[in-house]
Amino acid sequence: MASIRFEKVSKNFGKVNVIKDVDLEIRDKEFMVLVGPSGCGKSTLLRMIAGLEEISSGQLRIADKIVNDLPPKDRDIAIVFQNYALYPHMTAYDNLAFCLKIGGLDKKTIREKVMEAARILEIEPLLDRKPKAMSGGQRQRVAIGRAIVRNPKVFLFDEPLSNLDAKLRGQMRLEIARLHQKLQTTVVYVTHDQVEAMTLGDRIAVINKGEIQQIDTPYNLYNHPKNRFVAGFIGSPPMNFVEGAIEKGENGLSFKDKSNVLAAQLGKRQALEAYIGKDITMGIRPEHIHARPEKDQASYASFEADIQLVERLGHESFAFALLQDVQFTARLAADEAVDPPCKMTLWIDLEKIHFFDKETGEVILVD
Repeated sequence: MASIRFEKVSKNFGKVNVIKDVDLEIRDKEFMVLVGPSGCGKSTLLRMIAGLEEISSGQLRIADKIVNDLPPKDRDIAIVFQNYALYPHMTAYDNLAFCLKIGGLDKKTIREKVMEAARILEIEPLLDRKPKAMSGGQRQRVAIGRAIVRNPKVFLFDEPLSNLDAKLRGQMRLEIARLHQKLQTTVVYVTHDQVEAMTLGDRIAVINKGEIQQIDTPYNLYNHPKNRFVAGFIGSPPMNFVEGAIEKGENGLSFKDKSNVLAAQLGKRQALEAYIGKDITMGIRPEHIHARPEKDQASYASFEADIQLVERLGHESFAFALLQDVQFTARLAADEAVDPPCKMTLWIDLEKIHFFDKETGEVILVD
């Protein structure tokens, strides 16, 4: 059993409070991703699990045991760092074997464990090489192997793929996902890359300014964000936000943006009744904006967009427009792309829109 539980955990650096009363439970054998912008506190949380940062207040439990004062070596945890942290003068084999030798294991057992990790990661041909003779991806595999040989209760990954190019990152994501399936060990993975978070995590904890904004599955984070921060952080390109107001007319409620370019008929949406005449934020993801209606036209709101730039990616295109002097992105089919600068009618799917309280940023759950 290797569950991890933060109970009202805080961390101060002098007078600066970087982690604020965090409650977080990571289940046994779960792949939990901590994601957020640089400086949000995610690596600090990871280092507290490892015992590399002291806890200012609250309790941290691993397998139901309070470990606040337990030294790192006694926590049965292995950590993989961003910079690999391999010994440059040692071969891959010796890097993998080093912690086992320190632990006093015999040569036969060490060799069995090293070869098993090498087989899992497919790095047997690299065992006689030193780090300088390996690529970045190969070094990261060795670093992961060094964690595997210890057979720990918990694996910690601290932005392990950020030094790799895009193609290698994609390959290593698959390797790490397969590794978790094989080993069935609790994994805590830190990244600022929300694509990594969405593709790897059983659940994701979105963190901002030392506070957890939402903990949920990738699907729920994407489709049911709890606040504007989560909605804007999860998704690539990010969700579009339009400032406007709710109005009431003969046909029910409507949303109008401040520049009167976009007007959306909403019908009866009880949760929005309290916002009549008030400023409100509407959110819509790029893939829910179309060059033409894909179903009943009444389910859409259209507006004239000033297309400033188009990115053609082969199978699809991103059209970047201006609305209220802020960038507005639409994901279009490859054959729908236009040549900017130009005007284009875009259609918003009203069944896919989100609303957020302008003051609190919290989502308004619309029935």
